[in-house]
Amino acid sequence: MLNFNLLLESSAAGNGGGMWGTILMIGLLFVFLYFFMIRPQKKQERKDAEMRDSLAVGDEVTTIGGIIGKVISIKGETFVLETTREKTQIRFLKGAIRTIDVKVAEVAAAVAEAKENEASAEADAEDGSATK
Repeated sequence: MLNFNLLLESSAAGNGGGMWGTILMIGLLFVFLYFFMIRPQKKQERKDAEMRDSLAVGDEVTTIGGIIGKVISIKGETFVLETTREKTQIRFLKGAIRTIDVKVAEVAAAVAEAKENEASAEADAEDGSATK
């Protein structure tokens, strides 16, 4: 970095080019900040918003306070979390979600796939026993 500054100053020493070198360095600094700080932060914010928008009843979530529970209702920007066997219910803002641990849609898809595989295995076993 220092060598780059020396190169700019030595090449523009007689005609006031040091000012342009400084402006170039400031511009490079802003480009660096954008690509290494601002852009990744915006991507993370978008990802978090998508996660909160995909919240569904039955999902298991962890809040930013460390409370783990099951979503039992959603209304606007809030949701109700059931946390214990005693069915303790707490109302939170959607912004309080850290992660969605178990998506009810994914569990339902896995169960359906398992039943389908089991049914096809039984059908294959019946076909095998019928041909013997």
